[in-house]
Amino acid sequence: MSKPQAEGIVHIDDVRFKVTEWRFAPGAETGWHVHGHDYVVVPLTDGTLGLDNAGGTAQTAALTQGVPYSRREGVNHNVTNAGTAPLAFLEIEAVAEASALRRREVLERFMAAWNARDLDALMACMATECAFNAAAGPEAEGHHVSGHDGVRAAYATVFDTFPEAAWTAGTHHVFGDTGLSEWRFTGTDKAGQRVDVHGCDIFRFEGDLIALKDTYRKARSA
Repeated sequence: MSKPQAEGIVHIDDVRFKVTEWRFAPGAETGWHVHGHDYVVVPLTDGTLGLDNAGGTAQTAALTQGVPYSRREGVNHNVTNAGTAPLAFLEIEAVAEASALRRREVLERFMAAWNARDLDALMACMATECAFNAAAGPEAEGHHVSGHDGVRAAYATVFDTFPEAAWTAGTHHVFGDTGLSEWRFTGTDKAGQRVDVHGCDIFRFEGDLIALKDTYRKARSA
């Protein structure tokens, strides 16, 4: 006979945390699941959990209202209310690390696409509503371009201006919705002038894609 299912109510789900309130009638279970993030459990009631673990082992664990505990990602189990009264707890998942990892991977692909001179791969890293601030231009933010087609054309202009170009020594960092890539740019423009400078991009993300690329580049002087 199948057991009743525990009820999961999501209260917060953003790029930093996911907070789910789990409510269990006596005998209710979550079903088998693997935790993809580190998490903290905060019991809202006293109770007894039954834990079916990967590998065929089983155990019980006492919950004390207000006394939290933490676990690492990768836990694989089925959780059951092994007591005779309803129980509930909050499960707080730290998703920021996973989100930052995905966004850092986007920045790595983005730099690789510049070095491959691959416009399609570049735009695959950009959000539908995106913008680009070039390092130089008539405005305080340089030359501002918005819209998917406009940004693609601006990137194509960079390739046209510099038939030979490379972005090396790249390092990438993500802080919430903001990304930072540092690099060394070397290239030769169509007039044969050689460029070798350090620079960086500051990014704004929409989900896992780039909504804004804001470029800053050193300018050499004699």
